[in-house]
Amino acid sequence: MENSTYASRVSLFFPVMPLQPGTIEGFARIVRDAGLARLWMGQSLTFDTYHLFAYLAGRGLSVPTGTAVSLMPLRHPYDAAVQARSVALFTGQPMIAGFGPGGVEFVSSLRGSAYRSPLRASREYLSMVRALVNGEPVESSGEYHCLHGMLPPLPPEAPRVDVGVGVLRAGMAKVAGEVADAAITWLTPLPYITDVLAPAMREGAREQDRQPPRIVSLVHFAVDRPGRDPRRLVLAANDKHLGTRHYTAMLRSAGLNADPADPAGGADALIESGVFLTGSAQEIGRQVVEHLHSGVDEVVLSPGGVLLSHGEQAALTDVRDVVAELSGADRV
Repeated sequence: MENSTYASRVSLFFPVMPLQPGTIEGFARIVRDAGLARLWMGQSLTFDTYHLFAYLAGRGLSVPTGTAVSLMPLRHPYDAAVQARSVALFTGQPMIAGFGPGGVEFVSSLRGSAYRSPLRASREYLSMVRALVNGEPVESSGEYHCLHGMLPPLPPEAPRVDVGVGVLRAGMAKVAGEVADAAITWLTPLPYITDVLAPAMREGAREQDRQPPRIVSLVHFAVDRPGRDPRRLVLAANDKHLGTRHYTAMLRSAGLNADPADPAGGADALIESGVFLTGSAQEIGRQVVEHLHSGVDEVVLSPGGVLLSHGEQAALTDVRDVVAELSGADRV
C-alpha cells in the first residue's frame, strides 16, 4: 500500500487485551507499511499497554503510538509521564498519551470514593503530565493530585509526547481545550463532534490563549460481507459501552435512541445513524474522508467487532481494503 494524504491522517486501533503479545504485530505492520498515522490501544489489564508498545519496538516494529485511553486512577501523573516518555524513547517515534478518569465504580474501587468532579481531576492530571513530558517543573497540590518535581531532561531530538483526553461531552471537551494536545472521541456521531464538542474545545482554548487540541475520532467499522450481522459486530466490541449511563447519555444528547437497559437497541441506533461505519470498503472510505473534511484531524479505525466475531485475519483484511480505498481517493 502506498502512503497517501488521507491514509497518513488515519490510524489503527488494536481493540483487545491480548493474552499473547504477538497478537498485536499484524496491526503494527499495517501501520508501518501503509504509512498510517499511529497505532492506538486502550487500557490493557493483561499485558500493560505501554509494555506492549515497547515489545513492538523490540520486535523491530517501531511505529507512532497512542493510548485511548489510559485510566487515571491506575497511575500517579509522575509515573504516567515516565511511562509515556519511555515508549517514545523505545520506539523513537512520537506518542499521544491519552487519559480518562474511568467509570464511577472503577474509580471508587481503587480510591475508596469516586472523583467528586471528574473534570477537575482530569484538568489537574493532564496539566501535570503535560508539563512533565515537556520538561517543565510542577509545583501543585490539587484536590486530587499532588506533585512537586520534574523529570530528568531529555535531548532535544527525543520524540515528542503529546497528552490527550477522552471526550464524550462538552464539559470534558472544554477541559481538553484548556490543557490537552488531543481530544479523543469514541464512536461519537460526527455532527455532535462538530456542533457540540469542537466549539467547547475552542472555548477552553481561548480562555487559556492557546491553540485548540487536535480532534482524534475513534470509529468502529466493518466491511459488509456475507454472513456478517452488523448488530452482532457492534455489540461484540461495544456492549459494555452501550450498557453504561454516561455513554448512552452522550448518544441521546446527539439525537440517538440509546438506553443502557437496551444495548441491542443502541447498536441498531449506531448502525442506522451511520456512526458505526459499514458497507463496501469504498463506502467506508468515503465516510472516513467526510470525517477528515469536517474538522476531525485523525480518524482511528477499529475493526473490533470483526476481530472478536470473525478473527484477526478477517479484521486485518477489512483494514487493508479500506486503507487501499483511502490511498486511491488521493489520486482522484
